[in-house]
Formats: sequence, structure tokens, C-alpha cells
Amino acid sequence: MKSAITQEVQPMSQPYWQEIMNRLDSKAERMIAQIGDKCPHFAGEDGKFDDIASDWWTTGFWPGLLWIMHDMTGKEIYKEAAWHWDGTLEQWFIKPTLELHHDVGFQFLPTAVIKHTLTGDEEGLRRGIEAANFLAARYNPAGRFIRAWNEDKYGWVIIDCMLNISLLFWASKVTGDPRYKHIAISHAETTMQHGIREDGSTKHILSFDAETGAYLECFGGQGRAPDSSWSRGTSWGLYGFTNTYRHTSDERFLNTAKRIAHYFIAALPEDHVPYWDFRLGDDERLFRDSSAAAIAASGLLELADVVPAAERSLYAHAAERILRSLTENYATWDQPEHEAILLHGTGSGTSFIDVSLIYGDYYYVEAIAKLNGWKHRIF
Repeated sequence: MKSAITQEVQPMSQPYWQEIMNRLDSKAERMIAQIGDKCPHFAGEDGKFDDIASDWWTTGFWPGLLWIMHDMTGKEIYKEAAWHWDGTLEQWFIKPTLELHHDVGFQFLPTAVIKHTLTGDEEGLRRGIEAANFLAARYNPAGRFIRAWNEDKYGWVIIDCMLNISLLFWASKVTGDPRYKHIAISHAETTMQHGIREDGSTKHILSFDAETGAYLECFGGQGRAPDSSWSRGTSWGLYGFTNTYRHTSDERFLNTAKRIAHYFIAALPEDHVPYWDFRLGDDERLFRDSSAAAIAASGLLELADVVPAAERSLYAHAAERILRSLTENYATWDQPEHEAILLHGTGSGTSFIDVSLIYGDYYYVEAIAKLNGWKHRIF
């Protein structure tokens, strides 16, 4: 007789994932009615999403979720709800704000870029290139990195940007201009050199001398400490280096993605959903982060798609184990009044603790869509 753990880790059949896609269709339609005109970021115990300013870094994920659902179902309701978002975000290029920075990839890939990809909309194309120009302008040639946040953080780099650089690879493809790609590769090389430890764990914040480009130190950021291992940062790195390999065919990036993936998989607890940091030690803040799990699952499916055939099951089955746990233990299927899909997300050890996070929902939908044949990759 198989143990409960052995039974739990078995990959699921295709009809199972199709049924989950059907459940997401019903859930997402209900979310449109519940969320309305809000710009959602997190939902707390009451199950209601907040309504943040549209320049916040997470504002692309709700419309991105809608675009994926439109692509998977063909339903106009999703397209209609998603259509205006890239125009809304573009306004911040001319308004005073400090919230547009390296995360324009997260904002415009799931809005302008996917809109153009699916519909051929020329305004989506223009806005996507505008965002790529903004991101490229943050490049520091002395240090070969893309600057992270604003204000006085001139030499800061964060692991999150490894997924944002997908915007630059896309811009090179649609314009034919290799400069965007060169910037993305340079940033990835710098992150690979200074931000990824030998064991595959990742650092969140890297600090460089903005004048000389010299590496200075790392900070814990949203992780527990400088020498700890923030789980969502690990997910960003896993997915980001996989994408960088997909765009470049450079084996260095593939090997880095594998190293991060192996660390992530090995560090998971029994239910395959990580705590917010893999190195908590005796820290009592044992909060799960379902968003880190969803991001990693989608990244692992990408990794399975680019490795040799004999290696695919390692990453694909790991992704399915994570997604099955999220589906059966972390989702709100039996809470129709809840506006989010996943419970138990955590922004860091000090903020957005045990909440629902819109980016967790996005990457969960993205991963389930991939298991059902979705091919219109945007990250």
C-alpha cells in the first residue's frame, strides 16, 4: 500500500487539469463582477481585494489573468474587461510618480504586450515598446545592470528584475533592434555572477557603486536576512533564467535555472508550498507563500519545455505537485464570495502576511493554462 506522501506526489492526468481550467473559468467570471473597476493587489481575511493606484508594480497581473482566460476560452467578457488597462498604465509615463521603475515588465507584458500578441492591436505594440524604452533607460553601463527602485537607490539591483527583462527580449524581437536584448543579457550576466549562490539560492537586493559599477554588498530585502533565501525571489530567479535561456540559447543561463530549480524543489516542505523564506531557522514567522509556489510552478513548466526529453519529467512533475497542492489546499473553490483564487500568500516577513496576492493568482492561472496547452508566452 502506498503511503499518503507517495500518493500525493503523483502527477495528475490531463482531464484533471482541464477540470481545473473549467473551474477557473467560472471563478474568473465571478471575479470580474466582484472586482469591478478596482485595481487589486491583496485581499485579507474578508476576501475583498484592495483598490490601489494604477502605478503600483502589481497592476498588470489582473488584466493579464483576464487575457489568458480570453485566450483559453475565447470569451469576450475577459477581453472587454482587460482591454483598457495598457492605456490606463501608459498615463503614468507623463504623470509625476515614483512607482514606475524596473517593474514596468510586470505591468506591460500582461497588458500591452499580450494585447498586441493576441489581437494585433497597434496601440498595444506602441505602449509595449514605450515601456521597453523606459526599462532600457534604467541600464547602468558601468555595472552592467538595470537599476531597481527610484529615489536614492542608484546602484540597487533586485532578483525580481530577471522576469522583467522579458520585456526587452520581446522588444528586440518585434523591432529587430538588438540593443534591448544586449541590455537584458548584460543584466542577466551580472545577476548570475553576484546574485546566485553556488547552492542555487538567490539574494534579493544587490548593491553596486553606481559610478564605478563595483559590486558592494547584498541586503536581505524581503527575505529574513542577507544570507537567507527568500522563496519568491528564488521563484523569480528560476523563471527568469529559464526565460533568458529560451531567448538566447546560452547554456550558462539554462544551467543557472536548473541550479535554482533544484534548490527550490529540495527546499520545499511536505505539501510543496514554501514558507516565505527557505532559511527561517528558529524564526517563529512560519508563513507560507502560495505566490512563490505558483511562480515557481509556471517557471518549472517552462524549464521542462526547454531541457532534453530525459530531464523533462523532473521539472514537469515538480510543477504538477506544487499546483495540485495549491489547487486542493490553498484555493477558494468553496468560498464563492472570496474575490481571490489562492489563500496564504506572503509579501515578506513583515508585510502582507497570510493574504491573497493578485500575482499569485496570475501565475497560478498561467501555469494551469500551460498544462492545458497555452502557447502565447509573454514572460
